Amino acid sequence: MAGTATFNLSSAPSPSLFRRSSSLSLSSKPFTLSMPASGRFPKIYALSSNDIKVGTNIEVDGAPWRVLEFLHVKPGKGAAFVRTKMRNYITGNTVDKTFRAGSTMEQADVFKETKQFTYKDGSQFVFMDLNTFEETRLNEKDVGDKTKWLKEGMDCNLLFWNGKVIDFELPLTIKLAVVDVDPGLKGDTAQGGTKPATLDTGAIVNVPLFINIGDEILVDTRTGQYMNRA
Repeated sequence: MAGTATFNLSSAPSPSLFRRSSSLSLSSKPFTLSMPASGRFPKIYALSSNDIKVGTNIEVDGAPWRVLEFLHVKPGKGAAFVRTKMRNYITGNTVDKTFRAGSTMEQADVFKETKQFTYKDGSQFVFMDLNTFEETRLNEKDVGDKTKWLKEGMDCNLLFWNGKVIDFELPLTIKLAVVDVDPGLKGDTAQGGTKPATLDTGAIVNVPLFINIGDEILVDTRTGQYMNRA
């Protein structure tokens, strides 16, 4: 016959040993880490001024800035420093700013998402994510002068920071049709003159004399200049 084990409750550890954990409770629900609405987690880490280069995004005074120019300076006397020219993504202002060599700063978590310009709704420009069909709307003041290059069906890069759109990038080269221009004359191909042409987005570009209504041309959106016939 098997023996019977006997437990003496008086020998159990004092309840005071468990007081530190008495406030903890276990849940049957699994722990989940929610993904932000943007579908990505923010990247937050510090940069050294020695890492600065053209295109670096940094936060200064709580705002995102893009480095346009930089120069590492080592004077004969005194500490080395980095001289920069930066543009504020929010205001568009450009300033010159100097950083001590080796100083730290926070990188601005600016990221791009490709969206297609689908249509204009009143004073708003509607961009759509073709994967999720989610719409992003920009006001006319947000688009600014870039509106003259926007055409329905055009893919653009929207720049996000802290969950908000702070800028957007057009394709570097776009194809547009000429809707109004003085007619070309025979022999104009060999000449170097230009004439203004109105494109189907409303933009006016100087084009060679041989360009006619209905021609499609390539335009550099950074300079607004004619490149060649499409």
